[in-house]
Amino acid sequence: MIKNIVLLAFLFLILPLSARAEIRIDLTRGVVEPLPIAISPFYGDDPSLGSLGRDMVGVIASNLENSGLFKPINASAFVQGPDSIAADGVRFSEWRATGTQALVTGTATKAADGRTRVEFHLWDVLSEKQLVGTAYTTTPENWRRIAHIISDEIYKRLTGEEGYFDSRIVYVSETGPPQRRVKRLAIMDQDGQNHKYLTDGRDLVLTPRFSPTEQKITYMSFGNRGPRVYLYDISTGRHELLGDFPGMTFAPRFSPDGRKVIMSQATNGNTDIYELDLASKRKTRITDNSAIDTAPSYSPDGRQIVFESDRGGSQQLYTMNSSGGNVQRITFGKGRYANPVWSPRGDLIAFTRMYQGKFYIGVIRPDGSGERLITNAYHVEGPTWSPNGRVLSYFKERAVGAGGTQREAKIYTIDITGYNERWLRTPRDGSDPAWSPINP
Repeated sequence: MIKNIVLLAFLFLILPLSARAEIRIDLTRGVVEPLPIAISPFYGDDPSLGSLGRDMVGVIASNLENSGLFKPINASAFVQGPDSIAADGVRFSEWRATGTQALVTGTATKAADGRTRVEFHLWDVLSEKQLVGTAYTTTPENWRRIAHIISDEIYKRLTGEEGYFDSRIVYVSETGPPQRRVKRLAIMDQDGQNHKYLTDGRDLVLTPRFSPTEQKITYMSFGNRGPRVYLYDISTGRHELLGDFPGMTFAPRFSPDGRKVIMSQATNGNTDIYELDLASKRKTRITDNSAIDTAPSYSPDGRQIVFESDRGGSQQLYTMNSSGGNVQRITFGKGRYANPVWSPRGDLIAFTRMYQGKFYIGVIRPDGSGERLITNAYHVEGPTWSPNGRVLSYFKERAVGAGGTQREAKIYTIDITGYNERWLRTPRDGSDPAWSPINP
């Protein structure tokens, strides 16, 4: 459960539009040279807050470095400590000598009501100007989330795009041998912290999906009663049964407004796509074809759906109107295409491609142009988008142990350019990640 945070934002100085080109990371280029940035420990007016300030800086530095766009300066090169900055201000010429281009400073103080007030400033060291300054008031236990929010502010100011650090990932935690695999629903911050299990492992769970509008997750569960679909409310911990779907072949995904889910279901040997209204539980058939239509995903405006189908003779990707009309094939490459997921920005569709014994994660434009394969492995699957549509998460699986009799599944992230692939550490094996929207 996310605790409420009161954000008191004070914009100390916002540069006019004409000056905003001084420091900017150009994300339109394929390879970006990381921007040197120094993140000074936040000044605290008592020892406990000083420690909190140092912990926050560690999270901010890790977030920015893991994006692949920033290069935090080693603290051993810092020319000022937090006490000096608080007393004398920023000595820009000395920071420039260390190669620093952007500088983050801050303070952590106790507010009159006993809560903690965290204030940060982002400086352009070359022009000696402040780019942004903001303050947040919250309870001390929420320090990590404040660090993520600050990271997003820095990311946005220096790239021109929204950040993604104040978000979470739900996934399937896996343990045990292949024949007796235990799969539990788990959730964590996007950096792997604040890990929590949501189910106890007695029933097999698959393919969790986040609601775009509420703190809810839909997922499939297989127990003695067969496949069932549940809604899990993160805020309350309540599980709600959506229904029994014996012929379901792919887990539901939410519509952009959060009011419906779309799924595929086999009826009388024929697999088609259906839409379920969450309030009325009324189900509407979207496709009616003798082929297998499955794995549907809405466009962010809700007007279109991408799905996979073998109606053309092989497993390929198609788009259609949300009502089922105007079906268009968008992939024509060799091999098979699966697991399409529309980007929250609407500009790309991620997918899994299988060709010559290998699996690939790729992206393609909704009109079928610009296909790019960005990572591959023996088995890689389940792409999911960060809230800003800049990063993908997915899982890789490989055989391990004597004779390859065991399996290992790990979750990764990668920039859509195909650079900066990183392993996202989880307590146990992990698969089927699903990225949340920005936390409310």
